[in-house]
Amino acid sequence: MSVIQRGTATLRKAKKITVKTCLDNPFVFQWKTIDGEDMHFILQTLEERIKRIGLKKIETPRKKKRSLTKKQMERKCDASTNELPKEEETGGHQQKPGWTDVSIRRQLAIGINEVTKALEKNELLLLLVCKSAKPAVITSHLIQLSASRATPAGQVPRLSETVAPLLGLTSILALGFKKQSDKFTEAIEAIIPKIPALEVPWFQYRTEESVAYAHTDSSGNQEPKQLAEAQGNELTSQKRKRSESNQLDLSNVILQPLKIKKLVPNPNKIKKPPRKKKKAFSA
Repeated sequence: MSVIQRGTATLRKAKKITVKTCLDNPFVFQWKTIDGEDMHFILQTLEERIKRIGLKKIETPRKKKRSLTKKQMERKCDASTNELPKEEETGGHQQKPGWTDVSIRRQLAIGINEVTKALEKNELLLLLVCKSAKPAVITSHLIQLSASRATPAGQVPRLSETVAPLLGLTSILALGFKKQSDKFTEAIEAIIPKIPALEVPWFQYRTEESVAYAHTDSSGNQEPKQLAEAQGNELTSQKRKRSESNQLDLSNVILQPLKIKKLVPNPNKIKKPPRKKKKAFSA
């Protein structure tokens, strides 16, 4: 019989799994993917237009730096002094790094961050998103933003594959055309009818609100006395509208229950790899 000595065995307590609860959006937003002939038409018009304009980003190839010894450094310094005139002769033929035309580049919003900022400022006429963007969460917020600004937006497959190499970039997940884009007006007018309308439930009654805001903005050129009278009239009209809005027919309104979402941070318990310490350069 094996006798277990006291004090040798230890019990490990299981760590408590931290769970964070949060309220999730009950609405699910999805892009309406443009497939078939419309997709080929959009990609073809963009390709032809970019080739005509000749917009491209030129980048200098980066060389990997290696740690050199003293002897190699001395040889490199001697060689660089002899090769200075040759580099000056060949430098004039190479194109400068950067965009070929900065004015045309300012008419576009390239990338998710740039597109988001342009939508917030209401500067876009058209928005195209690539279907290959993963995870899909990085582009889902653009649906609500573009709907709030009444900007036509759609998801186009193979957008990054066709447009990115033409512009000299590795990938393009979102491409926006600004309102002051003179070089792309024909392409925008041809593409907009091919894009389906976005479905956001709380923007179906925005027509009356937009007319009211447009009316208030048009009072900027009036004199201060006229402005005071107009503001007084607007206040009374707003009160009437509020009293009328309380008596609206709400039969079409459907209340959605909030979803409670539980998040477990790092469920697979993947540990970060340790950082490698850089070795000090020994002379």
